[in-house]
Amino acid sequence: MNEKLLQYLWNFKIFTRFNFTDTEGNPIEILDFGRWNTDSGPDFLMAKIKTKNITLAGNIELHVKSSDWIFHQHSKDSAYKNIILHVVFQNDIEIKEFKELNIPTLELKDHIDRNVFQKYENLLKESQFVPCEKIFSTKKIPVNFHEENLLRKLEEKSVEIESDLLRQKNNYEAVLFHYLAYSFGLKVNAAIFKQIAESIDFAVINKIRQNKTQLEALFFGISGWLENPQDSQMQIWKREFDFIKAKYNSSELKIQPKFLRLRPPNFPTIRLSQLADLYFQYQNLFSKIISAQSTNGLIEIFKDIKASEYWDNHFNFGKISPVNQTKSLTKDFIELVILNSILPIKFTYHKHLNENINDEILNFYSEIQAEKNSVTEQWKRLGLKIRNSVESQSLIYHFKTCCETKNCLNCGIGFKILKES
Repeated sequence: MNEKLLQYLWNFKIFTRFNFTDTEGNPIEILDFGRWNTDSGPDFLMAKIKTKNITLAGNIELHVKSSDWIFHQHSKDSAYKNIILHVVFQNDIEIKEFKELNIPTLELKDHIDRNVFQKYENLLKESQFVPCEKIFSTKKIPVNFHEENLLRKLEEKSVEIESDLLRQKNNYEAVLFHYLAYSFGLKVNAAIFKQIAESIDFAVINKIRQNKTQLEALFFGISGWLENPQDSQMQIWKREFDFIKAKYNSSELKIQPKFLRLRPPNFPTIRLSQLADLYFQYQNLFSKIISAQSTNGLIEIFKDIKASEYWDNHFNFGKISPVNQTKSLTKDFIELVILNSILPIKFTYHKHLNENINDEILNFYSEIQAEKNSVTEQWKRLGLKIRNSVESQSLIYHFKTCCETKNCLNCGIGFKILKES
């Protein structure tokens, strides 16, 4: 057993039984196993469990032995403060801090078939991209495959958005802010940026959005970056943040974004400043987005957004960069924001009001270039030509929901292959 294999088994829920209990015998119901995190920090993010009649939401950390928590020195790392469950293969020692904080430990050794160890070690070494790779043919792709996939993905996303709307009392402006923050965070900081956005009462954003310095101060302050100002601009932001906290009785919560594995233009400092500029420039952002009739109309909204002047020669606080350059949004980044946030919200808003929304939203996607990432490149290797984001979004979604989970019986391509066989 190794930690990577344990994470694999947890991610794909490969257990002989699911009647989990903690090391003290209390039942644990896993409501959401979480999202597998391949970056630094806890192994599974945004998980949800129920134990002792209490539902907890947060992160899950996995170890082969419970003592690995001490060995890896997680106690000293602030990234591990929101742990709701410690999952181990073997509980070799009791962790004192978990006992004090009522964080349960789940031991898995009696829930895993020992025969799967070698089998799944072999699977992890398998280089095959999709289960049907050796017999895959582009001729097996059904008619309207991409359109149906994308609309299915949008329907799933709209359920998530409607759930957020319910919590925000149908305030589309607030939900838009949360999803834009998510997109501006990119893969590494998406969940963290959304958490920052959700920690702010949107009424406060509305009250200070005419002051870009205050918007930046709010974002930077919540990120925990203003406690020790290193230059005069940081002192200004700190003063404004302290003023906002006092005036609006803001939370003392600190949510720190990550810099690891990011190129400097994608540093959270730059992206949060650009997000502040977006809300500074548009007092009616939601209505502008909803009324846009084309992809070019949406791109126009974002094309002049840039980080404040401080960031022309900075990527991080107090460190002057030798290159002086305006940090504007690139076209690729704008299209990514449109794909991941704007179009799902437009679809959700219009789907009960406009019977033609499916065709209209597909047209928006068709006007955006195909995404380029490891998944789309693998599909191209199998002979597919990906012409636009309808097809790239479809193939990414299909890979995650069918191929990665080997859900071949619910796959249109798999059905054709089985039928012909």
